[in-house]
Amino acid sequence: MVCKVKDIIAALNQLAPESLAMEWDHVGLQIGSPEDDVTKVFLALDLTEACLTEALVHEPDMILTHHPFLFSPIQNIRTDRMPGKVIQQLLASRIALYAAHTNMDIAKGGLNDWVFHKLNLTKQRLLEHTSSEPLLKLVVYVPDNDVERVADALAAEGAGHIGNYSHCSFKSRGIGTFKPLEGASPAIGSIDKIEHVSETRLETIVPFKQLTAVIDAMKKVHPYEEVAYDVFQLNQKGEQHGIGRIGELPSSIPVKDFVDQLKDVFHLKTLRWVEASTTSINKIAVLTGSGASAIEEAAKNGCDALVTGDIKYHDAQLAESLDLHLFDVGHFESEICFTEVVENHLKEYFNKTGHSVSIVCAKNQNNPIKTI
Repeated sequence: MVCKVKDIIAALNQLAPESLAMEWDHVGLQIGSPEDDVTKVFLALDLTEACLTEALVHEPDMILTHHPFLFSPIQNIRTDRMPGKVIQQLLASRIALYAAHTNMDIAKGGLNDWVFHKLNLTKQRLLEHTSSEPLLKLVVYVPDNDVERVADALAAEGAGHIGNYSHCSFKSRGIGTFKPLEGASPAIGSIDKIEHVSETRLETIVPFKQLTAVIDAMKKVHPYEEVAYDVFQLNQKGEQHGIGRIGELPSSIPVKDFVDQLKDVFHLKTLRWVEASTTSINKIAVLTGSGASAIEEAAKNGCDALVTGDIKYHDAQLAESLDLHLFDVGHFESEICFTEVVENHLKEYFNKTGHSVSIVCAKNQNNPIKTI
């Protein structure tokens, strides 16, 4: 089965919808066409000149990165220097470029969840709220004998979920009327004759992102040629989204033991640490990448520690004043899991769809900052 750039984008949006990204971010397809064919993808945290040199050896059709290559406005495209040099090579080689940045940080199953589980944390909560899933109400009129079949089809596509409950709906019975006109193929009734049918008004909740799939499923099983349905926007919101996670260790451990755990998870010889007064750690906040903005939020939520990267001097002073252990494991080290997370997701997606696409992960990725 031929795979196109738009299919890869659809796969990534199943994991990390672009709509989750922060307002200031620049995610999505940056170079190339959605209609281009793809037989091989290359995964990397960043697209540097060295990374592109490695990628070109494998002749990919598409490169997926975490950090957007094109972020600030470009004033010119000089092919003898960055970023024009890379842009020229991508266009000449017909390689599409896609970035999944803060949407991948925020997504369930994304980078922050990877770190959360690697640290063996439980009782997961969001660290910083970013958005809420819009909720809709779908109302459809169904002949009484078919209502359960339609209701099951809606639920199978994600409709009717409220908290820890599924298949939530309301059903009320009434009489539907219609008159098939010339050219119609009615499931019930005759041409030019008004019909009165015992029908059920079926109402259910639908997350905005599931609406198209839910309506398509409804139309496939509904017996009528023309389905009567309404969609209403609701004031209440659905699933909460946020960046960073808060969790707890199975039991409190000494700070030194937690430092050893961080070194093991992130493959570190050293890390930067702002020490608090507590000698043990249990409740922990994690925020991959640059997470100094979450210092106060972590303290406010009663966390013993925040694990993140890119800590500056005044960030350290703030953590110290709030008596919060602050661990800087490095921006690169906290997000290099991007290639593993995306590779696993794409492999699962391709197994389901039957697309024949090979995946190559960058091998020569290194933190440009060295400790000597």
